[in-house]
Amino acid sequence: MPVIYEPRGRAREYAPLAANLYSGCAHGCKYCYAPDVLGRSRDDFHSGIAVRSNILAELTKDARRLSGANARVLLSFTTDPYQPIEAEQRITRQAIEILHEHGLAVEVLTKGGARAARDFDLLGKGDAFATTLTFLDAGRSREWEPYAAAPEERIDVMRFAHQRGIPVWVSLEPVIDPEESLKLIRRTAPFVDLFKVGTLNHHPLAKAIDWAGFGAAAETLLQALGKDYYIKDDLRAHMKRSA
Repeated sequence: MPVIYEPRGRAREYAPLAANLYSGCAHGCKYCYAPDVLGRSRDDFHSGIAVRSNILAELTKDARRLSGANARVLLSFTTDPYQPIEAEQRITRQAIEILHEHGLAVEVLTKGGARAARDFDLLGKGDAFATTLTFLDAGRSREWEPYAAAPEERIDVMRFAHQRGIPVWVSLEPVIDPEESLKLIRRTAPFVDLFKVGTLNHHPLAKAIDWAGFGAAAETLLQALGKDYYIKDDLRAHMKRSA
């Protein structure tokens, strides 16, 4: 099975190609879908963090095969490329170098905060840096994402990426509190190039949220701010049903 693969379903709305460099994720997010998808218990997934076997050699093979594809490879979906152990392993940094060597661009999606900034010297205008944001309130973020970087740290790193000329986008998915998501749009709009807005999946709280109302409010706000955005299919479907 290739390391660089074509995402399916909802993931396809984020990137045409992706690669997962680590197994497991230390951030401990309560809403994480990956343990169920991978058939692992949450305790095992959030504690058993490891570099995938022979990952850089396999990545090199795939990058060579895809050389000239003129596509970005997203790092990552079922894990975070900036795990705490990345500080020592430097697997993500090496992966970015390999992908660039073979003419492939990179987009990083992380909640690792400042750990990611160390590699900004490798990213250019053809690449992208992205962060998932759920809350502006640090306390609520810790409740749902106990070991991810704090919201302000993630926001500061996005601002720094923007200052370096790296395209920046935000994943507003999952949306746990619509009002918090709208606050995050207002807060980060000056230095974010693109917002991708979704819903909350695989959690009972989703049934209590007015998705059509949130989608309309988010779209109106983003248009007023003059920002590029993408409404994910799940959210767009709610909006169409209420139209």
